[in-house]
Amino acid sequence: MSAAASAVDPLQRFRLSDQYQTLKSNLHRFLIQQIEERNLDVSHWDDDKLDRFVKEQVKRYVVDNRLPVNQRESEALASDARHELTGFGPIQHLVDDPTVNDIVVNGPGAVFVERGGVLEVAPVRFTDDSHVIRVIQRILAPIGRRVDESTPMVDARLPDGSRVNAIIPPIALNGPCLSIRKFRTSPLTADDLLRYDSISQAEVDYLKARVIGRTNLIVVGGTGSGKTTFLNLISQWIPDAERVITVEDAAELRLENTHVVRLETRPPNLEGQRAITARDLVRNALRMRPDRIIVGEVRGDEVLDMLQAMNTGHDGSMTTLHANSTKDAISRMELLAGFAGFNGSELTFRGQIASSIHLFVHVARLASGARKLIAITEIQGIDGVNLKLRDLFRYDPATGQRHDLRGAA
Repeated sequence: MSAAASAVDPLQRFRLSDQYQTLKSNLHRFLIQQIEERNLDVSHWDDDKLDRFVKEQVKRYVVDNRLPVNQRESEALASDARHELTGFGPIQHLVDDPTVNDIVVNGPGAVFVERGGVLEVAPVRFTDDSHVIRVIQRILAPIGRRVDESTPMVDARLPDGSRVNAIIPPIALNGPCLSIRKFRTSPLTADDLLRYDSISQAEVDYLKARVIGRTNLIVVGGTGSGKTTFLNLISQWIPDAERVITVEDAAELRLENTHVVRLETRPPNLEGQRAITARDLVRNALRMRPDRIIVGEVRGDEVLDMLQAMNTGHDGSMTTLHANSTKDAISRMELLAGFAGFNGSELTFRGQIASSIHLFVHVARLASGARKLIAITEIQGIDGVNLKLRDLFRYDPATGQRHDLRGAA
C-alpha cells in the first residue's frame, strides 16, 4: 500500500485501493450505458437532478451486484461517479478546495497538491494512463484544445483563469502528466500580504507612491515566487483615469480599472502557423494610445519592445521577469535581447535599461513555502559599463528582519 494510503482514514484507503478503482471504472461504464440506453442529455440537468440520478443508479448497481460496501463507501462511489461524469474525476474535489494552489499529476498513481507554498501528496489516484488522458481531454474540451500523439504537449488557460499544462506519452515517460495552477477568485490585497508578513507597511506605502507616480518597474523572482500575484497587487494602485493595456501569455491579471484592454498571445495552429506572440502584442499596444503597458512576463524577444515602451512616454509600465536576483535579471534581459537580434554593445543595452527601468522588486519563495518581498532596488544610472544599483528595502531570510535603507549613504 502506498505512503499516501497509510496516512488517511479507512474510507480513503478503500478509495485508493485497486479494488475500488476497478469498481469505480465498472460503475462509470454502467452509468454511461444507462444514459445511452435512455437517450438522456445529462449536460442540461441541474446539480440536484444529476445527483439524484447518480445516487439511484449507484444504489441499483450495488444491490444488483451484491457488493459488500457500507453507506459511507456507497456515498463515496456516488460522489466519485458524479465527478467522472461531468467533472475532473479524482481531482475534482482538489479543484474545488480553496486551500489548494497547485495540482500536479505525475502519472496515474502520483498526485500532489501545493498548500501554503508546500507540496504534499494528495490521497487520490487515477485508474490508469487512459483515465488521466480522459480527464485531461475533458479539461481542455471547453476551450477548444486537445492533446494526442501528434500534439503531446499543451499549455492552456481555463475560463476561470487557471493555468493548465499537460504532456502525455511517448514524450512523458512516467505516464500522462498534468499541472494546474489555480486562479484565485479574489486577488490578494496589501492587507493580505501584511497579515502574512510578506511585506512591511513602509514598503507598501513606498511602492504605492511610486506606482501612482508612474515609475517603470519589473518584478523579479523564481518559479512559484508569486511574481504575477505581486504584479496584480501593485497594478491595483494605478489611477482609474489611465488607459492600461495588458499583454499576457495566459490572462491572469485582474485589474479593476475602468479603462483596461486585455490582450493574450495565441499559440500556432496544427500547421505551426498564425501564432500571435507577446512581441506582436506589445508592438500593437504601442499603437493603441496606452498610458501604461503591463506585460505579464517578459520571456523572449518582447524585451526590446517593452524597454522601448518604458522609454518613449509610457511611464508607469510594468512587467515580471524570471530571475533569482536583480543582477540575474539584468543578465537575463541581456540574454533575451541577444536572442531578439540586438546587435549593439553591452554598454548601449545597459544604458537602455538605465533610462527605461526605475525599480526592481524582488520576490521569493523561501524553503518554508512562505513568499516574501526580498528587496526593492533602484537603478541610479550607469557607471562605466555597470548599472548603479541601490537597495532601498531588504529582507534578511536568515534573521527574518526587514531593513529600510533609504537613509543609508
